[in-house]
Amino acid sequence: MVLLRREIGDVLRGARQRQGRTLREVSSSARVSLGYLSEVERGQKEASSELLASICTALDVPMSVVLRQVSDRVALAEGVHVPDTVPDEFTHAVRRKSGLVGVA
Repeated sequence: MVLLRREIGDVLRGARQRQGRTLREVSSSARVSLGYLSEVERGQKEASSELLASICTALDVPMSVVLRQVSDRVALAEGVHVPDTVPDEFTHAVRRKSGLVGVA
């Protein structure tokens, strides 16, 4: 069974690690406790929309990019093919800016 909180956590952790940042750095920037951020990344806690926005801001990653990545991962787990309707050049530009290069 796909759990949304796990997929969100995996995407956030991946973005943070690709940036070479620590949990402590991001938790400080996002103004959330290190332990809580760790639980969010491990899919043990569900982030509120406000907390998710704060983490995305701390990572300098648009929430729309995070949610798109999560949506793609859920669709893949469900075996659903969702056609990409966003122009490739826009997607690549946002991923480069957000540290999500190489993420499908």
